[in-house]
Amino acid sequence: MQSSDRFCTVVSCIDGRIQLPVNRYLQERFGAMYVDTITEAGVNKVIAEQAPETLVESILKKVAISVNAHRSCGMAVVGHHDCAGNPNPPEIQREHILKALEFLRQQYPQMEIIGLWVNENWQVQELDSRVEG
Repeated sequence: MQSSDRFCTVVSCIDGRIQLPVNRYLQERFGAMYVDTITEAGVNKVIAEQAPETLVESILKKVAISVNAHRSCGMAVVGHHDCAGNPNPPEIQREHILKALEFLRQQYPQMEIIGLWVNENWQVQELDSRVEG
């Protein structure tokens, strides 16, 4: 694969308002041309709670395709303002993102996996997962 074929992976909500800003952020952040996008409503909560199990398994199968077939160079988990699938306040959603990061990092310890929050202005903010609480 040439450097121009570099992929990264995003596990994101289905909300179309966040797709372009997140993809642009990740292309720059990981130096990737392509963003493999795995979507599910309220995905940060789904992965954080690891429920429903069948949905988590489906997400993990898709992530595996991106990582193995496209040799993804990095991954992000995304939560966002005004989420219909996870209508919790931002601080709870951020906790979900951090728990989802823990889970995915156990699955892919060799990969850089980051958490992203998309605010009410549709701006992407990278979360510092080393900060507790």
